[in-house]
Amino acid sequence: MATFTGEGLACIRGERRVFDGLDFKVQSGGALVLAGPNGSGKTSLLRLMAGLGVLADGSLRWNGAAIHDNPEAHHARLCFVGHADAIKASLSVRENLTFWAVLHGTAERVDGALDHFGLGHLAGTPARFLSAGQRRRLTLARLLATKAPLWLLDEPEAALDHEAAARLREAIARHRAQGGMVVLATHGEETPPEGEILELAFTAWRQERIA
Repeated sequence: MATFTGEGLACIRGERRVFDGLDFKVQSGGALVLAGPNGSGKTSLLRLMAGLGVLADGSLRWNGAAIHDNPEAHHARLCFVGHADAIKASLSVRENLTFWAVLHGTAERVDGALDHFGLGHLAGTPARFLSAGQRRRLTLARLLATKAPLWLLDEPEAALDHEAAARLREAIARHRAQGGMVVLATHGEETPPEGEILELAFTAWRQERIA
């Protein structure tokens, strides 16, 4: 069983200490939901978890080993979906997703990922013609086009309609059932069942079990 932990985490943005003394633990099959108002540090924490920032204090560990000791291994084990769609407009839908899948050696998963998010019929369409919701679904399809055990999701239901949001929740449930783990920031979306919630309120935080 894999374990991803943070101990005594502190983040400084500009001259403001966003959070301090923060701990978390998520294991295979688990979900950690980051909740809190804008500016409380949800995105900053996700970026730190992805190895994309520098901690002011504390440590992030995968199975007891600091993630910064082997950043390439950590990047290979995660899929981070932030606010930006990271889509190249001149490439087709399939070409965009294939680019990410090839990096993980999983190009054979592309068509299945597109079908899950209802994009199979648009596979040959240049991405510049996609709507905001379709662009978001293409970005989320990266989750299924790789075998990354750790999903880091920043308000993933933004721009999704009801059906697409349901497809995302189905993908999250299946990922967890197969031993994957999910950390997601929420701004009011439904949280995964039987997950942990980490509520950030600027420098104040608490962690509790979702009933």
